[in-house]
Amino acid sequence: MRPRRLSTYACISRCFPPELRFNPCKSRRMKSAYELAMERLEKASPTRQLTDAQKAAIAEIEATFRAKIAEQELFLKEQIGKAASEGKYEEAEQLEQQLAREIRRFQEECEAKKEKLRAQK
Repeated sequence: MRPRRLSTYACISRCFPPELRFNPCKSRRMKSAYELAMERLEKASPTRQLTDAQKAAIAEIEATFRAKIAEQELFLKEQIGKAASEGKYEEAEQLEQQLAREIRRFQEECEAKKEKLRAQK
């Protein structure tokens, strides 16, 4: 009679101590590369929780700058339309560039004010 062959699980349970055994029911799932990267980022620079007052102030800053950007867009797009209808395409292009600069400047100011607010304790 042939000796009885042990199953893989039986062999593992005899060869390895309980803490080294792989049990699919109890094991944790592997983390994705994204999750690992987020953990490293959190260790390097932990996120700060904002207070309700800071959140409200940030929302107010964003609303203010959205209004400023909308105002500039209305004004300059009207000027661009007039210049284009008169055939002054170079002037219209300059106004479009000015509009892009103004929007970028307002966005940078907004981000600077929000960062200053976040830095406060």
